[in-house]
Amino acid sequence: MPDIESFRAETRAWLEANCPAEMRTPVARDSDVCWGGRNCQFSSEAQKLWLERMGAKGWTVPEWPTQYGGGGLSRDEAKVLASEMRRITARSPLSSFGIWMLGPALLKYGNEAQKLEHLPKIARGEIRWCQGYSEPGAGSDLASLRTSAEDMGDHYLVNGQKVWTSYADKADWIFCLVRTDPTAAKHLGISFLLFDMASPGVSTSPIRLISGASPFCQTFFDNVKVPKENLMGVAGKGWDIAKYLLTHEREMIGDMDSAGRDTVSQIARKTLGMEANILADTGLRTDIVRHEINAWAFALTMERVKDEAKAGQGVGALSSMLKYYGTELNKSRQELLMSISGTDGLAWEGPAEGEG
Repeated sequence: MPDIESFRAETRAWLEANCPAEMRTPVARDSDVCWGGRNCQFSSEAQKLWLERMGAKGWTVPEWPTQYGGGGLSRDEAKVLASEMRRITARSPLSSFGIWMLGPALLKYGNEAQKLEHLPKIARGEIRWCQGYSEPGAGSDLASLRTSAEDMGDHYLVNGQKVWTSYADKADWIFCLVRTDPTAAKHLGISFLLFDMASPGVSTSPIRLISGASPFCQTFFDNVKVPKENLMGVAGKGWDIAKYLLTHEREMIGDMDSAGRDTVSQIARKTLGMEANILADTGLRTDIVRHEINAWAFALTMERVKDEAKAGQGVGALSSMLKYYGTELNKSRQELLMSISGTDGLAWEGPAEGEG
């Protein structure tokens, strides 16, 4: 495949010239992850530069069409890019619900004006999105949601509450499930709206966890005016979009374990030291090897499923399976890291750190 090999050589040269040295180290703390947005707090100039360069190249979303801010790469080319980034241990330039979840739904269900308005900003990391799905009393039974959107002619008037909204207090826009027809059957009458979190009537309240961190929020809507052009797809057909988007959310959750981080064995070497490159604790060594075999097999499975999805095969229940297994894999990783770190592993980042 001479064309692919030429692309590999060009990609390797570009990455060597454009990826800052600081961005070639594993993610070690929350601030190492760039979420973008209007008020993005970059941890360093290198992090900002890396996002700008990759965004300009379209490589934050390599397979999106170029007219929407993407790189226009084929699946094989995108794999080469990912491989070359791994080769130099380059961090992902951008983490984004807009990329992982909303983007694919916009490409499938959005109209041209919505695609041109939102996708390039997502690709460049200019707008940070959150997901307005779960409500008090509407979590696992999401279709029983009650947040309403009343048709007022040229706009909708949104009232209600969402809960467990990840990073709602930091997001610029929200993609939100609302009920536009309260008389319809439960799974009908639901619509999919996009609106600015700075709109009058939107407020958030962070939910403080036992760790001291607050990644989730309650989100309140009090007579929020949302222009009609912000309706995605057809009114009353939002459930179809919601289901499609959830398949990408589940893949995203399942795939997050390997995002730019040291492997467990690498951390073990740094933390415990090695003798003749062998860990002294045979039980721990066995657990680490088992975890890394499972992680590698899972990564290959993820690649296969993505290829099948690109070929038009449905993902179906596989997305739920991947989410479950990926979550269990990450849990296994954290338990191993606790075993490796000992009492040092009892600390955490966030407001509670250093409080005794």
